[in-house]
Amino acid sequence: MERTIVDYLHALVRADGSDLHLSVGMPPSLRVLGELCPLKADALREEDLLSLVMSVLTDSQRAKLEENFELDFALNIDGVGRFRGNAHYIRGAVEATFRHIQDVVPSLDELGHKQILKKLCQIQDGLVLVTGVTGSGKSSTLAAMVNLISQQRKGVIITVEDPIEFVFTHGHSLVKQREVGADTRSFGAALKYALRQDPDVIMVSELRDMETIQAAITAAETGHFVLGTLHTIDAPRTLDRLIDVFPSGQQSQIIAQLANCLRAVVSQRLIKTDKGKKRVLAEEVMLVSHPIRNCIRERKFEQIDGLIEIGGKDGMFTIDHHLVELLKKNKITVDEAYHNSRDNTVIDSFLKEKKRRGRF
Repeated sequence: MERTIVDYLHALVRADGSDLHLSVGMPPSLRVLGELCPLKADALREEDLLSLVMSVLTDSQRAKLEENFELDFALNIDGVGRFRGNAHYIRGAVEATFRHIQDVVPSLDELGHKQILKKLCQIQDGLVLVTGVTGSGKSSTLAAMVNLISQQRKGVIITVEDPIEFVFTHGHSLVKQREVGADTRSFGAALKYALRQDPDVIMVSELRDMETIQAAITAAETGHFVLGTLHTIDAPRTLDRLIDVFPSGQQSQIIAQLANCLRAVVSQRLIKTDKGKKRVLAEEVMLVSHPIRNCIRERKFEQIDGLIEIGGKDGMFTIDHHLVELLKKNKITVDEAYHNSRDNTVIDSFLKEKKRRGRF
């Protein structure tokens, strides 16, 4: 019996996986707990993949894929779930990836965030960035923050997404979700016109180019609270990315703007638990204090890690200190802690102290 996309996505949900990969010459593969696991199925041929992918696209989506050679889209399947799809060409053949999106917007507590994330949701203006590699849970964190803001304050929240993932219900706030390609032509255009739609909060699913970054910074400077994501692993690299995307002649202006409007950078990753059956959140939080603001202005990003370490009283903490906390709670292994740490000496010091006290 020939299998359909629905069959493969059912398998993904049953396995509690995050992604389904469909590639020519390989059986469909699921990403479960961060690892790729091939299904017990025949390798897919070009014609199989073309039929599978096209079966879930509308006529307009097929035309966009053929014109642009890649396409982001959302997919709802009754009784299975909601998925974020990406179709693309590999050596002339269509391939695809599907990310499973949970039906219910998770809370910050359920995701494993510390209380400082809730305080960030009370910010009235400026820019807050959530960063991490693909699959680190950035979209879930952003959705949880938007949902909490909607529950806590009265206002207008505009989201710009490609595609729309979590679907929000109106709380105390009015939530307007716009999808690039369906409701607006681009992130940059949506942000430009959002300023005329009386928003209090703007959420951008990804700051992916110069136009979008400039528009987000401008919105944050003009009294709006802007949330966005970047594919960077920590605060210094985030700042480098934000600045380096601009031509050298504009960088001094962008640095000045960031020093004024950036409020926080949350960098996160998902790590296998001690028992290996789930993943747990590990994160780092940089709040833009006066010393950090000065580092941004002078582009002395190498000093930021040290300033985060001594900013604990303000709610800041490094990834290494969060890893130690997870070790203390026996949530992750020592190997995972070392693998994900930036400064191994922090882990070394904890293990030496634990051994000295006879607990290791």
